[in-house]
Formats: sequence, structure tokens, C-alpha cells
Amino acid sequence: MYDKKQTYVRNGDTMMQRITLRLPEQQIGLLQQMVDAGEYPNVSEAVRAAVRDLVEKRAGRVLKENDQVSFKV
Repeated sequence: MYDKKQTYVRNGDTMMQRITLRLPEQQIGLLQQMVDAGEYPNVSEAVRAAVRDLVEKRAGRVLKENDQVSFKV
């Protein structure tokens, strides 16, 4: 559920909602290593890329499952 009181920030032409994310130190360290290696400009971009990949991979399946649900009473 989204908190409508969240802070929105502009990133280029896109408005983005700020969220809090808790990750194990090991994962944060690996993300930072990817940044240090030049894979991403910062940890936020690395996390956004991971979320984009997840959404592209799974969203179609979730939407198909939701289409099969009938709301008729």
C-alpha cells in the first residue's frame, strides 16, 4: 500500500516516489561494489535497475493472473 504523504522527487522528466528499503549489509556492499566498478552511477540507480528487471520479468504473469479473477457477483 502506498503512503500518499510520501515525498516525490523529480528525476529528469519522471516524478519518483521516495521509499525506505532495508537490505542486508552484504547486499548493500555488493551494490556498492557494482557502483565502484562503474556498472551504475550510484546505489539508487542499481536498485532501480533491479526493480525494472523484476517488473519486466514478473508483471506480465501477475497481470494475466489478475485477468482470470472474476469480480462478478
